[in-house]
Amino acid sequence: MLDQAQNNLGGVTVRRGKDYLLQQAHKLFEKEAALKQAFSYDPFKLESDGELVAHVLAGCMPEGGARKLVFDAASEVFTTDPAALTSALADIYSTATKDLDPGGEIATLHFANGLHGLLSYRVTRSLLLAGRRELAFAIKGHAGRALGCDIQPEAQLGQGLWFDHGLGIVIGQTSVIEDDVSIWHGVTLGSSFNTREGPRHPTIRRGAVIGAGATIIGGIVVGERSIVAAGSVVTKDVPDGVTVAGVPAQVKARSGSSFTGFSLSVQERRS
Repeated sequence: MLDQAQNNLGGVTVRRGKDYLLQQAHKLFEKEAALKQAFSYDPFKLESDGELVAHVLAGCMPEGGARKLVFDAASEVFTTDPAALTSALADIYSTATKDLDPGGEIATLHFANGLHGLLSYRVTRSLLLAGRRELAFAIKGHAGRALGCDIQPEAQLGQGLWFDHGLGIVIGQTSVIEDDVSIWHGVTLGSSFNTREGPRHPTIRRGAVIGAGATIIGGIVVGERSIVAAGSVVTKDVPDGVTVAGVPAQVKARSGSSFTGFSLSVQERRS
């Protein structure tokens, strides 16, 4: 169990007291009692943030066996694996920051579909590392059908990520995503099947932004704080700090109307 979550996100350390989110959930459910029915749990009966996150994720699943399976696995992961819970809390913090949700982190936890996809990955990744591959992939399947994204448990994802909407995101087996990356809906990190050695899927460096519908193929690198514009097809390395757009993607000048603000670190956006 974590007494305090500490996450380094682009140079900022996030500190929250023990079970901070659960305390906020009490206030949220007092404000809107119907949320108990909407999410099929009562926060006043829970004891930890780990339990809370597990209940929210399970509430995204259809009623029945799938929901119980996801809850049991998520509850085990988020109450016994400190690394998984720390990463989940970092994702919640980053998503709340970039979404500018007036309800803060607790509203983000309950209502941000892309975050729910990330939470499902945190569960499946933890299970995979614990040697429970079959269960990891069973939950990946249920989460994919319910949430509309497909994230391979073998992919390596950093902390403090933001998946806006989450729908249609596909992240392949050897993909690497570093901290503080922002990804819009419909993004594919895919394989060209041309590489027999090394990663077959992209590496996305810290603070990069991937616009809606972008397709990034092969074992290439998208550099730090670079921006891939919506609808682009990227098959070659992208240098640090540039914007690429088009089919095939080419470097273009950045403008004030681009995603430049989202390539700021979480600390810069909070300040």
